[in-house]
Amino acid sequence: MATAVLPYEPAVRSLPEEFTHFVGERLWLDFVNCDRAVRTGARLADALDSFDTYVHWLGAARVLDGERAMAMLRRAQQQPTAASAALHEARRLRNVLRSLAEHSAGPDRRPVEAAISEINRILGRSAGSRRVEPRSDGGFVRSFVTVGDVFAGLLVPVIESAADTLVADEQRRIRTCASPRCGRVFYDASRNGKRRWCEMATCGNRAKAARHRQKLRKVNASL
Repeated sequence: MATAVLPYEPAVRSLPEEFTHFVGERLWLDFVNCDRAVRTGARLADALDSFDTYVHWLGAARVLDGERAMAMLRRAQQQPTAASAALHEARRLRNVLRSLAEHSAGPDRRPVEAAISEINRILGRSAGSRRVEPRSDGGFVRSFVTVGDVFAGLLVPVIESAADTLVADEQRRIRTCASPRCGRVFYDASRNGKRRWCEMATCGNRAKAARHRQKLRKVNASL
């Protein structure tokens, strides 16, 4: 009997940086959210601030294993111009995918068309092979091994995740967190399709506490 490939599940605790808020339920949505994915003291920083944090985020999201991540970082030191171009492309793709996440269920087809164009452009210049490899926890992960330009394939798992959403017609289940302080996007897998918060433990509880404070103010004002 064939062993099933385990679902996407980032290994947040395995890296020295404290990556947080892998709440998207889809790799490409967590990539969109990575503008506030690195815990730096009391603030959240952008994982695409540098090529190093970009590579470490890909490791946390199980796109790269430790050996390949270190190889990428060494290659970036040898080819800084190419690494900078790869980081720029990642930022560009994230902008396109954020627009897709926030508007794909609406009547305007331009975000979907722009995403398809970007997906096909990157796939068209990424030569390599796809593999299924074992993970240290006994599960399995799909990987893309690049041939030629070692930086070209970094985004392939992300754009394939976005492509899977389009092919499976999951756009109607993509949500933006209801908290005005958040803005993260996520896939709503709830049965009734009415999930509002990226995380109940954070944004959901803050909204609940805010409603409670407002109720208390109204009670006190009526006394």
